[in-house]
Amino acid sequence: MLTAFISHQDCEQHNMGPEHPESPLRLVAIKRQLERSGLAQQLDHHSAVPALAEQILLAHSRYHMEKLAFQLPEQGIVWTDDDTALCPHSLRAASLAVGSVILATNRVLNSKANNAFCAVRPPGHHAEHELPMGFCLYNNVAIGALHALQQPGIERVAIFDFDVHHGNGTVDIFKDRPEVMVCSTFQHPFYPDRYSYLERPNIINCPLPAFSDGYAFRKVVEQRCLPALQAHKPDIIFISAGFDAHAEDPMADLRLHEDDYRWVTQLLLSVANQYANGRLVSVLEGGYNPDALARSVEAHLQVLAGF
Repeated sequence: MLTAFISHQDCEQHNMGPEHPESPLRLVAIKRQLERSGLAQQLDHHSAVPALAEQILLAHSRYHMEKLAFQLPEQGIVWTDDDTALCPHSLRAASLAVGSVILATNRVLNSKANNAFCAVRPPGHHAEHELPMGFCLYNNVAIGALHALQQPGIERVAIFDFDVHHGNGTVDIFKDRPEVMVCSTFQHPFYPDRYSYLERPNIINCPLPAFSDGYAFRKVVEQRCLPALQAHKPDIIFISAGFDAHAEDPMADLRLHEDDYRWVTQLLLSVANQYANGRLVSVLEGGYNPDALARSVEAHLQVLAGF
């Protein structure tokens, strides 16, 4: 299978300070691991282009965009909340992250790739319609899903979020859009504790208590997420691929391993093959131990690329 790998060097220019866990070193570690293993040579590499304003406006208000632009510093760092900061390069990086998902979606829908992985930052799944938060400025996956729905033949989309933190921003954007199903596994109670109790036919929230292992994760995916995905019959699947539920990650307390990420990727690819002609776009979210993140992304990409 042909897997597109889409990134841009300028995503590494977004920098929230040397002590911030959402570091440029995350992308560096991923790329080094893929080069070292030889998997990088098996992928179809593309460089992202910045998103257009009208593409970002698919998921966010103009106020959201204008406020971020107003806050963008000419030098140094400006904090938008206790966790999220802007440096002079942040909005270019965020625009490239969105542009990466747009490019990935287009290549998959135009049959130029079977599936795609976007190695980008800042992440996006906490960004709500009018609120940047949790290291996120624009909701990359949400914009990609809404872009997909504008294309011929795409009527239903599924988003699967296995980041350790609940994808509140994605739920906020799609809570009243039944054509988009959002399945989210996450540690609970835990940050951000927004929309985690929402019950809608298209919103499948799957909270897991701290210290849950791969068995608990697989059980809830099989019992709750898989039947929902099969009933929804998506025309394309997006993954919010956060790897911070890994046992070695310092930010949370779930106990997943590379084999669990390999397993869930195989399951989602099987659903994509059954209902969506294999169309799947995966987008990096969290993962804050660079070594564990890089190994997990490699396992994820091995499945997507058919190895």
